[in-house]
Amino acid sequence: MKYRNYKVADTELSLLGFGVMRLPVLEDGDTVDEDEAIRMIRYAADQGVNYFDTAYVYHGGQSERVLGKALAGGLREKVLVATKLPYWIMKDPSEMLPAFEESLARLGMDYVDNYLVHDINDGRWDLVREWKIFDFLAKLKKEGRIRFGGFSYHGESPELFREILDAYPWDFVQIQLNYMDTQVQAGLEGYEYAAKKGIPVIVMEPLKGGKLTDTMPPSVRAYWDSLGKGRTPAEWALRWVANLPGVTTILSGMSTFPQVEENVRVLSDAEAGGLTEEELDTIAHAAEEYRKLIVYPCTACKYCMPCTAGIDIPLVMNFRNWSDVYGVTDRQHAEFNMFLNRGKPSACVKCGKCEEECPQGLAIMKAMDETAAIYE
Repeated sequence: MKYRNYKVADTELSLLGFGVMRLPVLEDGDTVDEDEAIRMIRYAADQGVNYFDTAYVYHGGQSERVLGKALAGGLREKVLVATKLPYWIMKDPSEMLPAFEESLARLGMDYVDNYLVHDINDGRWDLVREWKIFDFLAKLKKEGRIRFGGFSYHGESPELFREILDAYPWDFVQIQLNYMDTQVQAGLEGYEYAAKKGIPVIVMEPLKGGKLTDTMPPSVRAYWDSLGKGRTPAEWALRWVANLPGVTTILSGMSTFPQVEENVRVLSDAEAGGLTEEELDTIAHAAEEYRKLIVYPCTACKYCMPCTAGIDIPLVMNFRNWSDVYGVTDRQHAEFNMFLNRGKPSACVKCGKCEEECPQGLAIMKAMDETAAIYE
């Protein structure tokens, strides 16, 4: 496993970080497959992964609990653990400390290494300041209950990102970055600003929620084949992020054991500056081809959930995109009716809550109408 310096802790972090957000689930689609998830986490740790990122809201709270179980018995002392403050689901600041303590209880830990103000965006930045969340982080650090304070960013522009970054002496920052999202949210401009300030950058969504690794449109596959190295789409995407020297850790939300194995393999030899100009140019062309095909770049982060009308919004967005990227087939119709036997997109009541929460700023209600027209 490759490591990069995490200067605030005077330690080395594994280039691969385990994002405990998309764990394997049982047939009900909600309950985490605990045994398999623990096997994956422990395997990753045995292979040298020493950064695990969870959150209060992931898997309805199951993520923190399962991670705690997986790291119990000696592994906890060998790794850094991150979790997040979900201030945006709270009524007032008095709920922050109980939520933090609930996270610790689920994890079975006395402290966490990295604590993030979760999902700061354009509509929440004022709330962060109004609630004096900076002071809350400082208090937890002074008490030794967290070691480092940071934030994850899902705002609409690098300008707001720079404002937030300059407002407080953050220990680290977490941004969405992949070869398709170079100008989305913080983007490359935000990454470069943080790196210039010497703030460790942790990258999330390097595979764009799996969108860069699923079935390849032939026009995109042709670019990977042209490079002639036999690398998977996931490997090219991870290597693109690893190519950036200011990235400390790359979080991957892994759902299967083979995904863990592949990501460990790739980030055990990926280097900053390791891609050739030809490879970077080819990746840029593949990104442009994807942009031509994908109408709604949803990452399935599920911030839009739960839906007032009981719709699985990320799943519907997948079907909408697939209709353009892969065409509408009988198989897709059958899968649509199987996976969406209730809560079809036509049930949307246009309340707008999903669009208020979407980090990508997607026109979700429009997508619901379009998907209903295509498949229903």
